[in-house]
Amino acid sequence: MRVKSLFVLLVAVVFVVVAVFVQAADFELAKKSTLEQILKRGELRVGFEAGYMPFEMTDKKGNYIGFDIDIGKEMAKAMGVKFVPVNTAWDGIIPSLITGKFDIIMSGMTITQERNLKVNFADPYIVVGQTILLNKKWKDVVKSYKDLNDPKFTITSKLGTTGEQAVKRLIPKANYKSFETETEAVMEVLNGEADAFVYDLPYCAVFYAQHGKGKLVFLDKPFTYEPLAWAINKGDPDFLNWLNNFLRQIRNDGRYEYYYNKWFKSTDWLKNVQ
Repeated sequence: MRVKSLFVLLVAVVFVVVAVFVQAADFELAKKSTLEQILKRGELRVGFEAGYMPFEMTDKKGNYIGFDIDIGKEMAKAMGVKFVPVNTAWDGIIPSLITGKFDIIMSGMTITQERNLKVNFADPYIVVGQTILLNKKWKDVVKSYKDLNDPKFTITSKLGTTGEQAVKRLIPKANYKSFETETEAVMEVLNGEADAFVYDLPYCAVFYAQHGKGKLVFLDKPFTYEPLAWAINKGDPDFLNWLNNFLRQIRNDGRYEYYYNKWFKSTDWLKNVQ
């Protein structure tokens, strides 16, 4: 009987010791969270690349504006810290996050399995897809991306984006030209040097409204599914939990809808963009 009691006691002690160590490990993980660093620093450093309308842009006064910028400011306000924008070239944006140049990527980034190997994503905050701005000379010939899958067509997009990936994967027979910026790529079509520009729906819609009417054909039905999300460094469940709860909150208290209407359902802001 004593042996059995002793065994039960030992099991209980081991359980308590293990629980204490697990709890201690959790506390250590929490202390290492980017969220704790943000609060101690008093700054939320947000990485993005200005130029992706209407997510992040530069206005005529040199200020950063856009949907992601406004949501980032709301995020910093909820944390009680200062919002610090960090404009970064797209091809180096994930390495810059990993090396600590900023705390989070808020730059209209599409969730992909390849990117997810390097970073963690919060829940999607918007879903977009690839659309096409077409040179008007092809308006009676090209009705979808499938019609562009021919060597006689030249298609443009931005380097390192899901637009580029979509062209290579779904329109492989066409000639493809890559550009450093969205503007360079779409202007190639507008100037008649290429036949079609493939890119995310929001950007194409804004560019068409601003520059393309009567000059381009907008094939506005997305032919890919692309959820956009905020990216953070891997191994940070506390920050991820906070971000998902923040997103849930703003979706249900009217702030998300307010900023969505401001940037996606209105073009009043266009007059202020460089």
